Amino acid sequence: CNHVGYTIWAMVLKVFTCLRDFQKQLSMFSMAGGCTADTPFKSHCRLLPKNYQHVLALVFAINKINQDPELLPNITLGFRIYESFFSARKTYESSFTLLSTRNGMIPNYNCDTQDKLSAVIGGLGSETSIQMATILGIYKIPQVRAISYGSFHTMLSDKFQFPSVYRMLPNEVPQSLGLVRLMQHFRWTWVGLIASDDDSGEKFVQTLKPMLTRNSICVAFTKQAPHVPSPSMVLVFREQTSKLHSSISQTKAEVIVVYGDTDSLLGLKLFLHVNYQTALTPIGKVWIMTAQWDFTSYIALNRWTLKPFHGSLSFAVHTKEVPGFRDFLQSLNPYQSQGDIFIQRFWHTVFNCSVLYSSLTIKDGRNCSGKEELASLPGSDFEMKMSSQSYSIYNGVYAVAHALHALYSSKSKKEAMGKGHLLELQNIQPWEVTALLIEAAIRVSELTFPLIFCTVPRSMCTESCHPGYFRTVREGEPLCCYNCAPCPEGTISNQTDADRCDQCPEDQYPNRDQDKCIPKIMHFLSYEEPLGFVLASFALLFSLLTVLVLGMFIKHRDTPIVRANNRELSYVLLLSLLLCFLCSLVFIGQPGRLTCLLRQMAFGVIFSVSVSSVLAKTITVVLAFKATKPGASMRKWVGRKLAGTIIVSCSLIQVGICAIWLGTAPPFPDLDMKSEAGHILVQCNEGSNIAFYCILGYMGFLAIVSFTVAFLARKLPDTFNEAKFITFSMLVFCSVWVSFIPTYLSTRGKYMVAVEIFSILASSAGLLCCIFIPKCYIIVLRPDLNTREQLVRKSKSGTQEL
Repeated sequence: CNHVGYTIWAMVLKVFTCLRDFQKQLSMFSMAGGCTADTPFKSHCRLLPKNYQHVLALVFAINKINQDPELLPNITLGFRIYESFFSARKTYESSFTLLSTRNGMIPNYNCDTQDKLSAVIGGLGSETSIQMATILGIYKIPQVRAISYGSFHTMLSDKFQFPSVYRMLPNEVPQSLGLVRLMQHFRWTWVGLIASDDDSGEKFVQTLKPMLTRNSICVAFTKQAPHVPSPSMVLVFREQTSKLHSSISQTKAEVIVVYGDTDSLLGLKLFLHVNYQTALTPIGKVWIMTAQWDFTSYIALNRWTLKPFHGSLSFAVHTKEVPGFRDFLQSLNPYQSQGDIFIQRFWHTVFNCSVLYSSLTIKDGRNCSGKEELASLPGSDFEMKMSSQSYSIYNGVYAVAHALHALYSSKSKKEAMGKGHLLELQNIQPWEVTALLIEAAIRVSELTFPLIFCTVPRSMCTESCHPGYFRTVREGEPLCCYNCAPCPEGTISNQTDADRCDQCPEDQYPNRDQDKCIPKIMHFLSYEEPLGFVLASFALLFSLLTVLVLGMFIKHRDTPIVRANNRELSYVLLLSLLLCFLCSLVFIGQPGRLTCLLRQMAFGVIFSVSVSSVLAKTITVVLAFKATKPGASMRKWVGRKLAGTIIVSCSLIQVGICAIWLGTAPPFPDLDMKSEAGHILVQCNEGSNIAFYCILGYMGFLAIVSFTVAFLARKLPDTFNEAKFITFSMLVFCSVWVSFIPTYLSTRGKYMVAVEIFSILASSAGLLCCIFIPKCYIIVLRPDLNTREQLVRKSKSGTQEL
C-alpha cells in the first residue's frame, strides 16, 4: 500500500454550490423538502445560483495558471469540490475525504492512488472554516480562507491554535471603523444592533459598542438574529420574531446594523420577508449590512422580496476588474462545457428551461437553447462582474500557485546543483507551502460603501439641538438622549448638538438667534446722528447769540447801562461764555488722545473763568454801593484791579487742579466692550475720577459763593443793579449741575457725553440769558431808560428808601 498517483491535485475548493431546501422550516412558508445533510448531490437538490460564480472563479483562475508558461511550467493544477450541506458532520467527512484515497475514506494510509493535496480553499462561514481547520491543521495542510463570506472570526487569527489558516479578507476592525465613519457622516447617533446568535456575533457587538460610545453614538437596542426553526421550535421562533418586531417598530432608531454571515441570518431574512408580505405597516428602516452577509442570496431561489432592503447600505470587500472573466462567462454553454457538473442545473434554475438529454425539465416544455444571455439575469441571481467572494477565491488560487512556484524553483536549483534529478512536485510537503504562503499573502483592501441617497434619514434618540441651543443630559438615559436648552445671554453655539455655549470675542456679540457672533458697532456721539446734530446746532446758536450780545455791548460801550456794570467784566464773561459754548463741540465726534485731554481741562478752566467773572461782578456791585456812602473805606477797593485779581486767582486754582490731573492720571481714549450688548463704547477714560469731581466741586464752590453774595445784594438801590439777575443765574447754574451728577453716573457711552454737553449748554445759556438779556432789552427796546438822568434819579430814590 505505498502507491501514490502522480496527478497533481494542488487545490481543493470548499464552497457552497448546492442549497438544500429548508425541510425544518415552518410549514406556513411552504418550503419544499428534499435535500438533507446526508443527501449527496443529485438532481433534486437545488443549486444556489449566486454561488456558482465561486466555482467559475476557481476554474478561471486555474485555467489561467495552467496556460501561463512562466508560472509553474510543465505542471498542471487540478481541483476537487466538496459540499458541507451546512452540517458539521458533513464538513468533517469532506475534510477526511480530502486526506484519503479516491475509492475509500481511509486517512493516514497510502493504500491506493491518492491525489497529492497541497492546499484547501474554504469555507463558507466561520463555523465551517473552524471545523475544516481542526482536521487539516493536524496534517499542516494550508487552508486559504479565500471565500470566507463571513470568516472574519478573530479565533481564526490565532496562529497557535490554527497555524495553517490564511485569510484573503481583512479582520473586523476596519469594517467596524467604517461603520462608525458611515454613521458620523450621516449624523446617525441612535442605532440598533442585530447580530448572529454565535460567538462571532457576540465578539462583533463587544468590539463595535465601545467604538460607537467613543464617537458619541448610542445603541438603542441589541438583539440576536433568530434561527431558522425546526418544527419543534416554531413557538420559540415566533416569540423571538415578536420581540424583535417590537424592538424595531417601537424604537426611534431609523438605522439598524446587521452582522452575520449568509446562513446565520436566514431566519432574519425570512422574518423580514414575511413581515413585508403580511404586516399592515411593514418595517421601514435603513439596514446597514456587514460584508459577511450576502443579503441577495436565496432571494430568487425562494421567491423572496428585496423591498424590505430598499435604501439599505451593504459593506463589501474591494475588488478589481479581472481581465477576461466576463468573456469567460459569456462563453458558457450548458451543452458544450465538459466536466462541469453544475452548469446544466444552473441553466435550468436561472432560465427556467428544460435541458436536453437530462432529467432537468419543466412543465411547459420550453427547452434551453444554450444561447441565453447571463448578462440578462438580475444581480440577485448572477453577476457578470466578479464578486468580492469570487475575487477572494481568485486571489487565493494565485497565492497558492505562487507559493508552489517559489518552492518548486528553490528545490529545482538545489537538485540541479546535486544529483541533477528533476524535482517531482509530489514530494513537496504541505507545510512547505504553508511557509511560503506567509510571504505571498494578498494585501487587504479597504472597505467601500455607497453614500448616495435621495433623502438622508435621521436616526436620533431626540431631535438635534439647533445652533443657539446646547445639549443637557437627561437623568438616567444614554448620552444620545438629551434636552435642548437655549444658550445663556451673551453666549452662542454655532453648530448642531453643541455641548456648551461659548462667549463671543470682546469686539463681537451674539446675534438674536445666538448662533453666530457679529462685529460690534463703534458707538460714540457723532455729528451725523440726530442727537449730536441737535446739540452741535444749539452750541453754535448760543455761540452766535453770545457774539451778538458782545457786539451790542461793544457798540453801546459808552451808554450808562454798559458802564454801570463794569463793562470790562462783561466782556470777559461774554468771551468765556462763548468759549463754553464752543468747548462743547470738543465732546462730539470720535474721541482721540488730544480731544480727551482737552475736553475736561478746557471745560473746567473756561467755566472757572465764567463763574469767577460772575463772582467779580457781584463783589464789584456790593463794593460800589458801599463806596458811595460818605467816609466809606471801601472806595479804595473799587476798580479793575480787584476784579482782575478775583478772576485770575480763582482761575489759577482750577488750572492747578488740572495740571495735577494731567501729571498723575491724564484722560485717554478707551473702548468699553461690556457695558452695552452689540456696541463698543468709544469714550474718554477720565483717568482719575477724583480729579474730575474736584473740578466740578471747585466750580460748584465758586457758584455757591457767587449765589450767596448776589442773594445778599439783591435789594441794593441801583437802577442797573445786576444782583437780582446774578442770583437767578446762579440758581439756574447750581440746579443744572446738581442734577447733572446723578444723571451722569446713571448713563453710559454717548448718552453720558450728551448729558455733560447739555449741562454745559444749559448752565452757560442760563448765565447769558439771566445776566445779559435784560440789558439787551433796555439797549434795543427801551433806550429811554439807558440815560444818566434815569440812573441818578433812581439812585436817589433808593437812598431815601433806605
